[in-house]
Amino acid sequence: MYKIIKKKIILYNNKKIILETGQIANQSDGAVLVKMGNTILLSTVVLGKTIEKNINFIPLTIDYREKYFAGGKIPGGFIKREGKPSEEEILIMRIVDRLIRPFIPKNFYKEIQIMISLLSYDTKVLPDGLVGLAASSALLISGIPFNGPVSQIKIARIKNKIIINPNLDDIKKSDINLIIGGSYYGIVMVEGDTKEIDNKTFIYILKLAHKIIKRQIKNQISFYLNAKKYININKQSFKILNNKKLKKIIKKKFYKKIYFIAINNKKKKDRRLKFKKLYVKIINKFNNVYLKKNEFLINKYYNYYKKKIIRKLIYKKQIRLDGRLPNQIRNIWGYIDYLPGVHGSSLFTRGETQCLTTVTLGTSLDANKIDNVVLEYNENFYLHYNFPPFSTGEVKKVIGISRREIGHGNLAKKSLKNMIPKNNPYTIRIVSDILESNGSSSMATVCAGTLALMDAGIKIKNPVAGIAIGLIKKKNKYIILSDILGEEDHNGDMDFKITRTQNGITSCQMDIKSKKIDFFKTQTLNKILKTSKKCIYYILKKMYKIIPKHRKEIKSTAPKFSLMKIPRKYIGIIIGTGGKNIQNIQDNTKTNIIITEKSQKCIIEIFGKNEKKINKAIKIIKNIIFIPKIGYIYKARIKKIKKNGFFVELSKGIEALLHKTVINRKEKNKNLYKIGNIIQIKYLGNKKKK
Repeated sequence: MYKIIKKKIILYNNKKIILETGQIANQSDGAVLVKMGNTILLSTVVLGKTIEKNINFIPLTIDYREKYFAGGKIPGGFIKREGKPSEEEILIMRIVDRLIRPFIPKNFYKEIQIMISLLSYDTKVLPDGLVGLAASSALLISGIPFNGPVSQIKIARIKNKIIINPNLDDIKKSDINLIIGGSYYGIVMVEGDTKEIDNKTFIYILKLAHKIIKRQIKNQISFYLNAKKYININKQSFKILNNKKLKKIIKKKFYKKIYFIAINNKKKKDRRLKFKKLYVKIINKFNNVYLKKNEFLINKYYNYYKKKIIRKLIYKKQIRLDGRLPNQIRNIWGYIDYLPGVHGSSLFTRGETQCLTTVTLGTSLDANKIDNVVLEYNENFYLHYNFPPFSTGEVKKVIGISRREIGHGNLAKKSLKNMIPKNNPYTIRIVSDILESNGSSSMATVCAGTLALMDAGIKIKNPVAGIAIGLIKKKNKYIILSDILGEEDHNGDMDFKITRTQNGITSCQMDIKSKKIDFFKTQTLNKILKTSKKCIYYILKKMYKIIPKHRKEIKSTAPKFSLMKIPRKYIGIIIGTGGKNIQNIQDNTKTNIIITEKSQKCIIEIFGKNEKKINKAIKIIKNIIFIPKIGYIYKARIKKIKKNGFFVELSKGIEALLHKTVINRKEKNKNLYKIGNIIQIKYLGNKKKK
């Protein structure tokens, strides 16, 4: 029997999380079970045995999988086992990676694999609020160099009430849905969507989240100290690969050349080409034997000085690579109706970042069907983001959709989704193709998506724009950068993507790369939010010049749509024997008709290119299901004459008795009451026999 080590974490709402190790997965370097309610996650960490020398990044791999048995389900489709990760699983992997990566030492080049599995799912507890805690706890007891612990929570707000680690029902009702991660020193990452909240509320939520994160970090340390008593934690030591002599050579011979390229080439393409040529010159200075041993270090020092120069230009001279001042936004221009044959389109360009975005309108049959362990619903608004290699002037194999594309597309979707009106009858698909990229392509997608929706004639609540804000920290000095370039993202200390309308924030994604930035002490977060607000107002003004308001009507190229609700009992009459009625209506009106049942109601969607033909289909359906209203006067055709009165046809197939006691016998025109004649009658109701 193994010794089980447990630690209980009490949340401020009296909910509890349990950390547990010692019983399962002991062949891994670190394994922790995280339990909250009946939701259970297993996080394992394994360290590679060899040093990866020919890379200039931390070889960290995060894998998150939801086992279908966890939710009492069997995978759908022909193959009855879990396959490639879903988009939701990939998004969670990205969240964990962004939380953990800044706390692995930059010079540690052994491969680290963290695998997190959802073993049991409680509908009251979502797993994405626990994955960061699970990864950090397992890493902490693995002995792998780790500057943590860190943790992360999911937070929602319903009618000013804060909920930590909410369930799906809570999220549906909330106006704030954020995942926030951090260290003991401060917030490290934020991701989620909000319904036009103000800056003050956003800061309050982050401060509250950090208090809870600090509590979880303290409990992780206690858990680690207790685990140390019973399990053997092999602390991994590592040597920083270094060559002081080589570093001096690179600085002495090439520092000024790197500086010259950085300050004199405003365009990314020119700069990249010249940096590439310079690197080839550096390589050619050394013989093949020396290169074989030291090329990794040459690359490391070359990139080190390049980063140092880029940062130095900003904090000493206030000059950026493209010549802008820190608070300047790149030149913006764009068009709507760029592709005249589609339902809605726009071309949006900001500096050297450009995207072509389209909107396609469909029916409920075009909804994106989500069916995994946690989520099961039809998505009527979705966005696909494509990042082809030509957008950065590169040649790469295009193999499927990258995690980055899924993450950026999801952020843009969150930014826009709450602006789609609730009474919108269409399924909306947005596709954003990045044609050029030099930073903030996801934020360009938000702007282009807004323009394309307005071009299509979707009556969005408010236009949305996005901006990426950067940060350079030097000792206690912070320089905020507006509309960052790709190189400023890579070499800076923060990437803060934020979207908003004139009324407030709709989504955000923040990553901090320097682990000891404390926003709350320095009031830096408040300055960043004020800067982003000012930038977005500027961008919105530019967008209003492209299209001041959404089209009054759905664009002529887009299909027209109408929706009817009728009692469920009439479905059979409308469809007809073998679908004969519904098929005839579609053929005669050139429309597509979709019928779905919801409780006691039947929802009929009528979809077509010609509005007159849609109205014709509506009229036919109304005639089929005609329900006369008491007290209303109708035109009716006399069908039969009987002793007790006349049978009249109110609508096709709907007949009623006009009793002789209510017939006006004084009518002078004797030819009025004949079969086939149309008369005016008042409907008095259906008198049932007792």
